[in-house]
Amino acid sequence: MSSNEERTPVLITGGGLAGLTASLFLSSQGIDSILVDKHPGPSLQGRARGINVRTTEIYRAFGIADAVYEAGRPFERDEGGVHCQSIAGEWHWLFRGGTAVSYDELSAGRLCLADQSSVEPVLIEAARARGADQRFSTELLSFTETADGVHAVTKDRTTGVERRIHADYLIGADGNRSTVRGQLGIHRDGPGVAGDYLAVLFDADLSELIPERAILWFVVNPEAPPAFLTTTANPNRWAAAFSYDAATQDPAGFTPERLTAMVHTLLGRADIPLDIVDVTPWQQFIGVAERFRQGRVFLAGDSAHVWPPAGAYGANTGVQDSHNLAWKLAAVLKGWASPALLDSYEPERRPLAQAFMDITVARQAHRTSSNPEQEVKDDLRWMFGQRYTSPAILGRPFDTPFADDHLPPATPGHRAPHLWLDRDGARIALHDLPSTGFTLLTGPDGEAWPQAAKEVAAELNVPITAHRIGTDLLDPENQWPTRYALPEGAVLLRPDGYIAWRTETGANPHQQLHDALRRLLHP
Repeated sequence: MSSNEERTPVLITGGGLAGLTASLFLSSQGIDSILVDKHPGPSLQGRARGINVRTTEIYRAFGIADAVYEAGRPFERDEGGVHCQSIAGEWHWLFRGGTAVSYDELSAGRLCLADQSSVEPVLIEAARARGADQRFSTELLSFTETADGVHAVTKDRTTGVERRIHADYLIGADGNRSTVRGQLGIHRDGPGVAGDYLAVLFDADLSELIPERAILWFVVNPEAPPAFLTTTANPNRWAAAFSYDAATQDPAGFTPERLTAMVHTLLGRADIPLDIVDVTPWQQFIGVAERFRQGRVFLAGDSAHVWPPAGAYGANTGVQDSHNLAWKLAAVLKGWASPALLDSYEPERRPLAQAFMDITVARQAHRTSSNPEQEVKDDLRWMFGQRYTSPAILGRPFDTPFADDHLPPATPGHRAPHLWLDRDGARIALHDLPSTGFTLLTGPDGEAWPQAAKEVAAELNVPITAHRIGTDLLDPENQWPTRYALPEGAVLLRPDGYIAWRTETGANPHQQLHDALRRLLHP
């Protein structure tokens, strides 16, 4: 192999939140990967704003939640969403509530209002500390799939050097205008282009206009195109987005003077000094890829689905795509699952994306209408009630991707219900346990299950950790009996914290567990 040719188990293209978390999750599983991104480093623009509770719950299991919370510290005073005609005008609060909201009964995660530019450096550092290879200023030029893998050509945009990379699998996390999706010819279902925007970062002292910080201001002025304003980690740096007509207007024609005038209109004050820091055009597209997998290539994040930024479900859904996919790739690459396991990725993640597209389109239309009322939200159900139907779930199929409420039962296909546990005097959460292998849970009367798990793990070469709730892991709030209702049986949690299998009986635990894992990992 020449110096310009190399091999890797997984090639990731796209260094946004979905791609970076794929890099982190794979390296945490002991799987080497190479990530390439054409940009020189983390995004300067904040864009994706808000890390939801389910995502921070996932980050806890990988040991980075505290660093993410620290990245969100500058946003702790941000409160809700505002509708107005200008920042200087009257504010109408669409919703209120920032990071102070507690979900202690539902999750150990916390809402974090950090933006993309604040969280990306955390993910980069954590993944590289685990051995991940991340190459910025490097673009994917082309790729070809063969029977033995994916053969890609990349180019270092600084040196011009091209390299050939042979990967077993390719994850396309390269955004709305995905090169990977485009080369595969995968179309998207949905309304399509919803508008073009100029994202404008500017520095200004707005203390006179903004007595309290919102998460987002929706500025609907009858004399100007719709616009948005949001905060950044820098107290005197602001991010605005202006609608414009890309068919008739060239972004290069928006001079600093013109942009300054537009910002002043948004603010409702022309006498406030400001400096334009960065301008980036972007297109709001609404659609879901017609398939998330083609052979050895997978789509995740914005390359798979895009919708309006209403509710912070874009980037969080992308992170959760990567969480779902990473453990399955690791299982296949390590040899404890057949490649058929990968067939479960699309049927688990695509129905959720289709549902979120409809949800966010409706919410965005509501928020940008001329007279919005208090919106109806069901965020707890949308975060905690997600459920899967696929070959990697041994349970009844579901008609919809969401449970009826945010407290679904402990049955296959659902996220495992949250428990606070005591391990050797330390308070931990149930979802701190799974990340790199299966977790088998049973009650204090399930004495035979831990030994069965040990034997089956050795026979099938599958990582399994067994816990008796109430014995080796204490249940100080006594929630296990009501949330799991398993005196003698057991539940099997996948590495992503979803229940894969459940049994009510403790009879012949070795055979039950062996058969279940064979069906799950070799469908």
